[in-house]
Amino acid sequence: MTGIDRLFARSLDAIIRDNLGSRTVQKVETRLQEKFGISLTESLEEFQKVDGVLREFFGVAVDGLEKKFLKSVCTIESVNGEDWIVIDNPVLTGVILGSFGDDDKKKILSTLNGDSLIVSQIITICDIAQTSGYRKVNSLIDDGLLVTAGYITTSDGKKVSKYRSVFDNIKIDIIKNKITVSLRLAKEDIKESTILTVCTQA
Repeated sequence: MTGIDRLFARSLDAIIRDNLGSRTVQKVETRLQEKFGISLTESLEEFQKVDGVLREFFGVAVDGLEKKFLKSVCTIESVNGEDWIVIDNPVLTGVILGSFGDDDKKKILSTLNGDSLIVSQIITICDIAQTSGYRKVNSLIDDGLLVTAGYITTSDGKKVSKYRSVFDNIKIDIIKNKITVSLRLAKEDIKESTILTVCTQA
């Protein structure tokens, strides 16, 4: 699962459950268990699986449903040939703003803007205590704001993952108490997102 999918998954899970209702969600979850041995929440990691099950129940009508789900999470805007993910979902904006509200996480995200490093390098450059540094990097990975970007091989032959920020630019707008966060993603991140790929092609 790409970082952006991980970022979207939590909100998308709640949106799908609210839109489909508990009875339909139960049927979808039963079918996902039968076919793949996974729950609805787990299926969001590989959105094409939930898409296939939804199509069994709704046929081509699922195209409109998926567009509605995605619109509740974000919209995609092209500005001067650059793709921006515009988010006004309160849960997602909360995650992003919460990360920028934490001084250490903000340092980590700024350090990894356009660069990829292993965790020990991140902690050293950001001058963060090792224990809290690892915890905060892992929190950013879990939230989908950091993604793996290759690895390095250490002198003892171990492969250690490098990480980078999922976005290379961010804009935050506050208009009449409504917060909108716009993220500029690399084109490969948009292509690798199963949620964006399935929902925008629907």
